[in-house]
Amino acid sequence: MAQQPAQNVSVEVDFDATGPRIEPEVQGHFAEHLGRGIYEGVWVGEDSAIPNTDGFRTDVLVALQQLEIPVVRWPGGCFADEYDWRDGIGPRAERPVRLNTHWGWVIEDNAFGTHEFLNYSEALGAKPYVAGNMGSLPAVEMARWMEYMTGDLPTDLAEMRRANGRDEPWDVPYFGIGNESWGCGGNMQPSYSADLHRRYSTFVKAPPGKSIVKVATGANVDDYNFTETLMREARHTMDAISIHYYTFPGSWEDKGPATGFGRDQWASTLSHALRMDELVTNHVAIMDKHDPEGRVDLYVDEWGTWYDSEPGSTPGFLYQQNSLRDALVVGLTMNVFHDHTRRVKMANIAQMVNVLQASILTDGEEMLLTPTYHALDMYRPFRGAVPLQAEVDTPRYVEGEYDLPLVDVSVARGEDGKLIVSLINLSPDTPARVATNLEGTASGRIITGPELDTHNTFDNPERITPAPYAARSRGGELVFDLPAKSLVVVTID
Repeated sequence: MAQQPAQNVSVEVDFDATGPRIEPEVQGHFAEHLGRGIYEGVWVGEDSAIPNTDGFRTDVLVALQQLEIPVVRWPGGCFADEYDWRDGIGPRAERPVRLNTHWGWVIEDNAFGTHEFLNYSEALGAKPYVAGNMGSLPAVEMARWMEYMTGDLPTDLAEMRRANGRDEPWDVPYFGIGNESWGCGGNMQPSYSADLHRRYSTFVKAPPGKSIVKVATGANVDDYNFTETLMREARHTMDAISIHYYTFPGSWEDKGPATGFGRDQWASTLSHALRMDELVTNHVAIMDKHDPEGRVDLYVDEWGTWYDSEPGSTPGFLYQQNSLRDALVVGLTMNVFHDHTRRVKMANIAQMVNVLQASILTDGEEMLLTPTYHALDMYRPFRGAVPLQAEVDTPRYVEGEYDLPLVDVSVARGEDGKLIVSLINLSPDTPARVATNLEGTASGRIITGPELDTHNTFDNPERITPAPYAARSRGGELVFDLPAKSLVVVTID
């Protein structure tokens, strides 16, 4: 497509207008027993020909360690509300074999269970976020699972854990009371879900001296009545409430391809990603009505792109490619979270490996890093930073029915005092020249590509990777030259 003349954009940062800090956990991940997300993606077993570390696939482990993931949510997802934690402890050869009825009707041998997940979280340096089963297990099982994981006294469950190879208790700072109770977690009415949350959360307890965040299963997309009901009837028994929102270019029934798409699907995907701001704003308004002191946090504990599965892939495995478009979705979504730090304290992209908007794809012994991985890596400097208000005067990028800003911007001051700036050019073919009131030397990275669907393959795993980027100074103030369809993150010295 023909390159257009650069459009002028201006950014004025108010250094005195700050918000609550950007919690590192907004860059969290989600890993479910779904497709090849756990088995092959994370776990291959000690006897596998694929190089592994105690059964954990080594190449993926190292790549995720380099990403420094702050938190991982597990085991689901829909899988969580059919999962019996006892199936995943003890000698692997003796663990029961079950059916994963949600995702492909395939065998689940429970080789990856509580010990494997919590040990993997430790290896990553990530906090574990465990989703409990409110849909099909009795409430006492949440209490017993917590005791098994975190108990330090010589109870039967703590001794069972020790016998299974873990002497010291784990720290489990986050526990989800169910998942998607409005759907696969039990098809509950909001009031019934609120009742069950109050009941089940009663039995989720941390040992003395420890704390645990109890997360209520919340709304799907714009089901504001669900949030209203949960906050009205159960807010005193939760520390956070979740929402789930997936981005796709088409409809739920016909989502659209991950690659080979046109400008209309490019624009619709970015437009739907930006809808996150509307959803968070409206859910937060309901929370403010019932919780004006702001005690309950909002967790967007499932988000990301969802396309048609790759042709030839196993039905129900939700395996999709990942392109430059997904990198921009990461940037736009992170920038929304930066605008809502008062309530949004965690978010978990779906999912970590081989499923939906994955950071990593594998094929047998091969592995590649996706544009999503690179975008998340570029955003790491924002962890713990304080967002600053930025007024952006930008032309519009109009594509058919979609009317979007040409450029999206987020600015924050890092813990080291340095400014961090992200800039996203949403247009497929129009460069932007962004003038700012910022001073200093700005350097960082840019990710872009020749095509809208530029992506890495196992034959060419580094076709799209970040490149060095520097702003220029004009009259003492920084100017950023943004190519079309690009994401830039810089730090200013």
